[in-house]
Amino acid sequence: VDKDALDTQVKERKIQEAAEKARNEELANEMKQNDKIMCMLEERHKNDIRNINKAVSEFQKNLQKPEMRREFDLNDPQALKKDKPARVSDDDPRCTVSGLQKFLGEDLNYDQRMKFQKEQLREWSLQQQKDLKNALADQKFAGDLHDKHRIALDQKTMEQQQKEEENRRAVCAATKDFNRSQAAELAEKKKVEKYQKMKDDMNEISSLLQGDLLSENPDQAISSFGTHRVITDRWKGMNQDQLRAIRDTQQQQVLEKLRQNQEERRVDAEWDRQRIQTARVQLVLERHLQRQNRERRRALDSMNADMSQEQKSKNVYLKEEEYSNYPTDEYFAQFNTTSR
Repeated sequence: VDKDALDTQVKERKIQEAAEKARNEELANEMKQNDKIMCMLEERHKNDIRNINKAVSEFQKNLQKPEMRREFDLNDPQALKKDKPARVSDDDPRCTVSGLQKFLGEDLNYDQRMKFQKEQLREWSLQQQKDLKNALADQKFAGDLHDKHRIALDQKTMEQQQKEEENRRAVCAATKDFNRSQAAELAEKKKVEKYQKMKDDMNEISSLLQGDLLSENPDQAISSFGTHRVITDRWKGMNQDQLRAIRDTQQQQVLEKLRQNQEERRVDAEWDRQRIQTARVQLVLERHLQRQNRERRRALDSMNADMSQEQKSKNVYLKEEEYSNYPTDEYFAQFNTTSR
């Protein structure tokens, strides 16, 4: 039995197992890092959706109240409680000509009423501008808060990646130190074995030179237990067939070693490809999230613009409707003629 070859194979096997263990630990750390990044991305997506829903709810709560509708006076549940009698006194400003409570020939409070209506329209316009300004300020504050939160989350992700990179470097350094110590120990062991072998060889040469083992007769090495066994202290060496068998075995071992090296390179290339594919998927997911955020902001801006345009159209319509309900001079002339 070739004990040195077997010991060498055992050592190579241990070194291969140690390298495979280190590679598996590195891959496990990378998988944990990818899981953490995916969890952080999902949390960011949920926070973005929550902030958008909250902003929409605040907008509906502040700028789309039931009291702000044009037809609220028709559906007001407190309308009867707020209503007043048709006439309180002769100076009641609500007793208009169309109410048939006072039969006068002209509208004496026309200037005051027009002034009051203009002042009221001006107050309504200022209030609407103030509400719009407050809504824009709230929207800007929400956007700034969202950007700060996103920047903080990105900073936290970068710090986590830096920590993972430092841990990976520490693991690589520890692995290199371990391999270096193993290589030094192996070299020292080989040196001791070489010295011991050289000493044994010198002792064997001395014993051969002093004995009768230099005989050219190969039959003296045949053992009494069978022809397939030899006496070691009389053996003159192997024949050509035995040497050829040993060379064939060594050639097979070399080929097996080459095959193992090729398999390891293939496995390493496959892991590299999977890491690159994972990085690409993360990049595509990040771009998709950014695209969704831009589309949501664009949709929210468009909705705000449409609502602002609709509010302006309603104000114009209300103003035209109020002016159209004022009585004309022809109506007063006809009414005076009828009174006479």
